[in-house]
Amino acid sequence: MNREFQHASVAIPHGPRAAIHGSPVIKRLGLVEYQLTYAAMRRFTDERSATTADELWVLEHPSVYTAGLAARKEHFPRGSDLRLERVDRGGQITYHGPGQAVVYALVDLSREGLTVRAMVTLVEQAVIDTLAAHGVHAARRSGAPGVYVNGAKVAALGFRVRRGCCYHGVALNVNMDLAPFSAIDPCGYPGLAVTQTSALGIAAGAEELGDALARGIARGIYKP
Repeated sequence: MNREFQHASVAIPHGPRAAIHGSPVIKRLGLVEYQLTYAAMRRFTDERSATTADELWVLEHPSVYTAGLAARKEHFPRGSDLRLERVDRGGQITYHGPGQAVVYALVDLSREGLTVRAMVTLVEQAVIDTLAAHGVHAARRSGAPGVYVNGAKVAALGFRVRRGCCYHGVALNVNMDLAPFSAIDPCGYPGLAVTQTSALGIAAGAEELGDALARGIARGIYKP
C-alpha cells in the first residue's frame, strides 16, 4: 500500500507528468485505502485555485462498498461484512476491490468549458476506446451511466461538482473477485450482470488499463 495515504494531512505524491496537450498531472498511486483517498480528493478540490493543474489519479482500492447520494438502503449489501462508505458522488452503490482500475478525475470543468453531462460522456468514451484497442466492443446504456459489454456492466462512474470542479471518477473491472457485486444491486439495478476485462479476453492488468484509460480521459478533456 502507498504509505503516503496513511494520514489524511499528507500530500498526494507527485507522479510523472503526462505529455498530453493541456498538461494534466497523471498520478499512479497503486493500492490505496478508500477513506483516505476520498478525503484527499475533497481537500484537493477545496484548496485548488483557478490556476491549479487538473489531476488524474490512477489507483486500486482494498475491498469496499461505496454508496452515492442517490443510494437507497434496499440496494445495500446483503450478508456481507465488507465496509460500506457513504460518499458525496452521484449515483447508487458499487463495489471496489483489488484488480479494478480506478481513475479519479479532479478537473476544473468551468475552466475547460465542460458540463457534467459532457464529462460523463467523454469518460464513457475513454472506456469504450480503451476496450476497443483490445478488440472488445463496448457501449453505453440509455438511462444508466457506465459502460457495458453484451448487457453486462464493465465500468461504473460517478462525479461530484463543487465550485465548478469535479472529483470522483470511473472504475473499470479488470481482474478482480466479482462475488461482492452479488451482495448488492449494482448501481441500484437488481440483477444487473457485471463483467470484467479478463473475462473478455483482455490480458492487460489493472495498472496498464488504468494508465491507458487516464490518457484517454486526458485526450478527451484537453483536445489538441
